[in-house]
Amino acid sequence: MSSLNRFTSRRLNRLPKLLGVWEGDRRRLEAGVLSEETETDEAPAEGDCILWVDGTQGVVRSISVVPADTGHEAVVRALLQAIERPQGPAEAGRPQKIVVRDREIHFFLRGALQELDIDIGYASTLPLIDEIFSGLMQHVQQNTPQLPEAYADRLIDQAYQIWQDAPWHILNEQQIIAIEINRWDIQTLYVSVLGMAGVEYGLLMYRSLESLKQFRQRVLSIRGSSKQLQQAFLEQDCLFVNFELIEDEDEEEGLSAISQFAALLKGMTPSAIEPDFGSLHPLEGLRNHIAIEEAAILLVALEALHRFLAKHYRSLEKSTFPALSGQYRVPNPEADAKPATVAVTVKTLPEIAAELIRETEAAADQTNQTLRAEEPILRDDYVPEGAIIILRPMPQSWLDLVQSSSKAYYQPVLPAETAPADSADTEIPIVLIQTSRPKAQELLNNLKLAQGVHSVCFNQGSDPVTGKQYDLGLLQTGDGEFHLFGEFLKGDKVDEGRLQAWQQWQQ
Repeated sequence: MSSLNRFTSRRLNRLPKLLGVWEGDRRRLEAGVLSEETETDEAPAEGDCILWVDGTQGVVRSISVVPADTGHEAVVRALLQAIERPQGPAEAGRPQKIVVRDREIHFFLRGALQELDIDIGYASTLPLIDEIFSGLMQHVQQNTPQLPEAYADRLIDQAYQIWQDAPWHILNEQQIIAIEINRWDIQTLYVSVLGMAGVEYGLLMYRSLESLKQFRQRVLSIRGSSKQLQQAFLEQDCLFVNFELIEDEDEEEGLSAISQFAALLKGMTPSAIEPDFGSLHPLEGLRNHIAIEEAAILLVALEALHRFLAKHYRSLEKSTFPALSGQYRVPNPEADAKPATVAVTVKTLPEIAAELIRETEAAADQTNQTLRAEEPILRDDYVPEGAIIILRPMPQSWLDLVQSSSKAYYQPVLPAETAPADSADTEIPIVLIQTSRPKAQELLNNLKLAQGVHSVCFNQGSDPVTGKQYDLGLLQTGDGEFHLFGEFLKGDKVDEGRLQAWQQWQQ
């Protein structure tokens, strides 16, 4: 039997001793419990859960899952974690006493922990741990399957049929189809098809047209806020069927991305399609399992939609969303139910589609206008081509001469029009642009119209063709636009020297 080495024992004995009794146990977990609790592909098919609980405080100090064939050393490791690195807000410390209900574990701990001055007891029952495991097992047993057993196979088959129909090849999410059922407290489902963009594939079946419109309006009004998008998503009122594409890795490696996309367009299914069913409601949020009545609704709706697509597929391929309608009698999925069939009407809603398209286009135009208003405009048409650009300091006395000339336009550079008396020798960094008189006059007029020069600045830039990096010299005018006056190559000693001198002149 192994025991703790002296270094570990001394380290643990330095920790304060906590009053109270801890309970510890090791119990077998079924595979279903492990998949629920570990949420990892590497979880063992069967395993044991090791739990250490502070009975006085009523808190879990450590919990771990190990393979069933792991020795009792794992119990000691879990206890040391509970002592030194407890879960939650609990502080590190040694228990005054620990209690276990397994004789073998009791004997093992007495030998392994003999240097820690911890009382090790035995009890036939551990009330707190019993309560924790009882709650865990009850949670797993009550875990509702995604699909009701009586409808599961038929729903999956129907979902595969919709996948083969591939409505996303001919319908976008704005081209709404109404499915009138008038049964199971549902009058009409409004179907929006996802998948034309090639991102995700599925059907959103809204319980009301108002819910569909509200969701789209909220999404169009949200700009760049993931939290707001998530909130809008959860406030939908719909049933949904999504398709998760599971590609075979060996097959995928042999195909290029273009080949895979082409195969999908031709209707070739990937190695596996996994349909996912669920419900969204503003008060309930996302629910990944559906009730019996919802399963019946989905079966009838999917079958009616399949028949509608089979009859009108070519008409729906046209560029204009046509007004189409069809009536179908679909078998009632309820056992021994009357009537034996359900009358369903499926029709397109071109007016609603046109309304949604107008809203989308209006939102896109508004977004583009906002971006154009917010993003700075960079222009290179003010400074004449071929002009000589010189960065240099200029004494204030020279600027005074320019200001006093009737033939010159002067824009003040100091806070006040009149400089202090002792500022004649002050040097101000300037951008000197040397060009012909007509071009200089045109530049001057343009700057006046742009509300004058607001500032001189430099920003990094690059040539996408050559990859060369530059510092771009920019004039910011009063209207918020930026005008390129020079490109200073990074790594060029002359250009870098000019910019370094410019920085020094401003100090």
